[in-house]
Amino acid sequence: MTPGAGAPVRVGVFGLLGSGNLGNDGSLEAVLGYLRSRHPEVAVDALCGGPEVVAARYGIPATRLHWYRGEYRTASRAGAIAAKGLGKLVDVFRTAAWVRRHDVVIVPGMGVLEATLPLRPWGFPYSLFLLCATGRLSGTRVALVGVGAAAIGNRATRTLVRWSARLAAYRSYRDAPSRDAIRAMGVDTAGDAVHPDLAFALPTPPASASPGPPGLVCVGVMDFHGGDGDRARAEEIHRRYLDGTTRFVRALVAEGRPVRLLTGDEVDGPVVAAILDAVDSPLVTVAEATSLAGLMKETAAADTVVATRYHNLICALKVGTPTLALSYAAKSDALMARMGLGAYCHPAREVDADRLLEQFRALEKRSAELRRTLTERNLDAVQRLEHQFTTLTAALFPAADHAHHALREAP
Repeated sequence: MTPGAGAPVRVGVFGLLGSGNLGNDGSLEAVLGYLRSRHPEVAVDALCGGPEVVAARYGIPATRLHWYRGEYRTASRAGAIAAKGLGKLVDVFRTAAWVRRHDVVIVPGMGVLEATLPLRPWGFPYSLFLLCATGRLSGTRVALVGVGAAAIGNRATRTLVRWSARLAAYRSYRDAPSRDAIRAMGVDTAGDAVHPDLAFALPTPPASASPGPPGLVCVGVMDFHGGDGDRARAEEIHRRYLDGTTRFVRALVAEGRPVRLLTGDEVDGPVVAAILDAVDSPLVTVAEATSLAGLMKETAAADTVVATRYHNLICALKVGTPTLALSYAAKSDALMARMGLGAYCHPAREVDADRLLEQFRALEKRSAELRRTLTERNLDAVQRLEHQFTTLTAALFPAADHAHHALREAP
């Protein structure tokens, strides 16, 4: 689409935003920061999972992603199944109408091209395909910016993801394994770039913003049940993860270390409750962070962080705190390697508390050295994201980019 003379460029943001996942919302915040600093003239609104939250928190108009409000609840009754099916049909027209109102639609970060957590093809993959297909048909440029991708076993999900990627006008990834995964699905990625996760573009809180008690360890937990291919073993994987993490927290408390539990999504609450119940010590407290900025303040106050969720790791690494990953996907391993801590990954599916304690102690012995490494890697991440945003401007806002260069070249 081409805006009329004098009309602002209309930009939509799309995704499971405002739905309780702090990482998703942090990616949105980073893209909004880019738009407001480099393109303050654009008009922005959202099609998202939690429109009330997005509108209140970020000050942009927002529309609900799905017509059927029970989209992500399991439908067992005939009426609910029929309503969900009708919703899929209605969403075709709702999505198309929303897309046509925009010149550009940005999908900000998130693991939208992966299934590292349980995922049904007719859920978000279907929604993303509708977005990209209607964008291509209507001439609206759809940009997948700094997204995550991974190999997908389910054929229907893989097909929807592959076609979504093919139909997008612009793609960039948050790590090299993501680009490799999309290439392996048969998508030409020759022109696609890899940059650090969008969250690295967010402001870093001052080191003195929230000092913690001596020896504080932040432990980021997750309602982890394995990936999309682990449904048959989901409860066993969860039980092993919870037991190993609980034993690790108990061992820290036995040494007199204060422990602060972190989450990254509303669904993580039961894991926190289970650990509190099992350990039952005043040394164990719970963070109430509601944003990545809040998580960064928590992790900056700690001596060391051990975390599962991807954006818990990013927050800790971004503020320069030595971090150990309970890794559940290649994205975590790639992130840790890029930041110079590749040796400090432990499998979330097989948490061994004794081995985890050994790795934790080895990490702490190198604390001063690793803090220097993280300072260097964070500077590089910021510079690479600046390049990402410059490239994005050239791809999505060519008129603005041309005007910017003309101004710089004027005598």
